[in-house]
Amino acid sequence: MNVDGTPYRTIWLAEDGWAVEIIDQTRLPHAFVTRRLETLEDAARAITDMQVRGAPLIGATAAYGMALAMHADASDGSLGHAYDTLLGTRPTAVNLRWALDGMRETLATLSANTRAGSAYAAAVRVCDEDVDICSAIGDHGLGLIRDIHDTKEESETVNVLTHCNAGWLATVDWGTALAPIYKAHDAGIPVHVWVDETRPRNQGASLTAWELGQHGVPHTLIVDNAGGHLMQHGKVDLCITGTDRTTASGDVCNKIGTYLKALAADDTGVPFYVALPSPTIDWTLDDGVRDIPIEERDGAEVTRMSGRTGDGSVTSVAIAPDDCPAANYAFDVTPARLVSGLITERGVCAATREGLSNLFSDDKAVTT
Repeated sequence: MNVDGTPYRTIWLAEDGWAVEIIDQTRLPHAFVTRRLETLEDAARAITDMQVRGAPLIGATAAYGMALAMHADASDGSLGHAYDTLLGTRPTAVNLRWALDGMRETLATLSANTRAGSAYAAAVRVCDEDVDICSAIGDHGLGLIRDIHDTKEESETVNVLTHCNAGWLATVDWGTALAPIYKAHDAGIPVHVWVDETRPRNQGASLTAWELGQHGVPHTLIVDNAGGHLMQHGKVDLCITGTDRTTASGDVCNKIGTYLKALAADDTGVPFYVALPSPTIDWTLDDGVRDIPIEERDGAEVTRMSGRTGDGSVTSVAIAPDDCPAANYAFDVTPARLVSGLITERGVCAATREGLSNLFSDDKAVTT
């Protein structure tokens, strides 16, 4: 995707061929800053501190983190340490484990002197595969948007509500929930996005609004609790969100607040779709509410907020009383019964084990 007309991915190899560069998402939307990762610790910190975020991009960064570790020390001990270090960075996104398992499986049987080169090649494949998957998700989701537009007058707009950031900043390119929107916009379909601010880190306000603006997609920022009101008044044609982990039965875990949007959509008859790449499916789990670990982050993300002041500086301010206790659950789980369908790289299916298995019957994980 483009930033001021220049094409970017969210993560790439530096010109020297071994270091890794990322877009520091903690600096958006007020500054576009890239950062260089040179060590395993750099990659782990980028994930933990959310310089990179979004399940697919977390997986891609972890893959490159393994490559950086092998560049420094390709021993068995280093391989195990890198795996454990990166796996512990964030507990909810299943893509992290998927990427690390694949990297470890690829590297474990190789000699130390071939591991580094193979690790970089494997990380590149993870990134390229993510781009292809997200583009395909966009193609299948485009059909849903086109079908809604076909029920309207030619000039009428399709209004989509999304939550958090599931655009290209959350992946290597294209995005998941936003990929169909980009495809629709590029195809000339009038589309408008209601962008939830997504407290407490405001990924909608700082990331989704920024990238939609860069691509020229009409959008409006709203507070998180406005979605139900808009649905009641017929101003939302469909919801599309992403997911950090999807169970084999179709439960979806996404940024905190997604469940409430699904409840409002169900009450008002608005279709609620979830876009996901297949590495996000956790075939080992059935009950998302019971079994998906929910990350709890620092309460300061709730009691403080950062923004740009009138003089152009960016600062953090307190928005709660001093020493106010705060709980910061990062994700919630939307039961499959509230999901109209899952948009995957292989098509749109019901949010059920049967629906997913029909699309991914050749996936070895389905039978495990």
